[in-house]
Amino acid sequence: MKKLVLFMLLVIVIISAVGCSQPDADKKAMVIVSFGTSYADTRELTITATEDVFKEEFGSYDVYRAFTSQTIIDILEERDNIEVNNVKEVMELLTKEKYGEVVVQPLHVMNGAEYDEMSSIIDEYKGNFNDVKIGKALLSSVTDYEKTVEALAVQFPETKDGEAIVFMGHGTHHDANAVYGTLEYAFHAAGYDNVFVGTVEGYPTFDNVLDRLDDNNINKVTLMPLMIVAGDHANNDMAGDEEDAWKVMLKEQGYEVEIYLHGIGENEEIRKIYIAHANEAIEGAHE
Repeated sequence: MKKLVLFMLLVIVIISAVGCSQPDADKKAMVIVSFGTSYADTRELTITATEDVFKEEFGSYDVYRAFTSQTIIDILEERDNIEVNNVKEVMELLTKEKYGEVVVQPLHVMNGAEYDEMSSIIDEYKGNFNDVKIGKALLSSVTDYEKTVEALAVQFPETKDGEAIVFMGHGTHHDANAVYGTLEYAFHAAGYDNVFVGTVEGYPTFDNVLDRLDDNNINKVTLMPLMIVAGDHANNDMAGDEEDAWKVMLKEQGYEVEIYLHGIGENEEIRKIYIAHANEAIEGAHE
């Protein structure tokens, strides 16, 4: 009899433990994932501002932040005493907090290596929740290119003959690097023949951009970052004073150079594209 009572008690404990570990269907989380930046000013104007828009748009979701760059996470913690979760850590936290639904929206420009790595980590945790959805990066469809062109064109200065806009993107070894050439084509298709796109670490290269400027008889260039934040690459590789900065190299080639030092995360219409992608994920449009 005692054994039967003990057995029943054990069963009750196990059932209770299992029940307590189940996710709460009423708890919903929205994770905004970005590469991150150690530059406080642009972080507030881009990442934080975009997160605030998501909080307004998705009021029933608790909004969380995650960075993919562990280097930036470590810098912020050591230098500024600011703690930011990486993707794995935020998924562990959401598991602990027993969220039922999780929507992850990356602020990446492309569905490239960072997107793939992020998705792989999230896949490991899908069994911990009732539902997990991942939104697409900025440039994921023909409509995205069209909307991005319209959004970025708003920030263009007035240009005359012989003047051009040059965007500097990061570039990647991933096949998704093709977004840069496609975006330039989309600008031209929309009538912006004086807009060119280059990358720091991919294709088109800076030399490719120089060739395009020469072919089009350009004498003045406005440099703009094609990045969510105006961080290290924008401040140093694009607008810096070192000999390998795009500003310096263009001036050495005889071009007049203006700088537009604002990440595209400041652009309200760009934020709307990310909002749309999050909604599409929730509705299952990306499945």
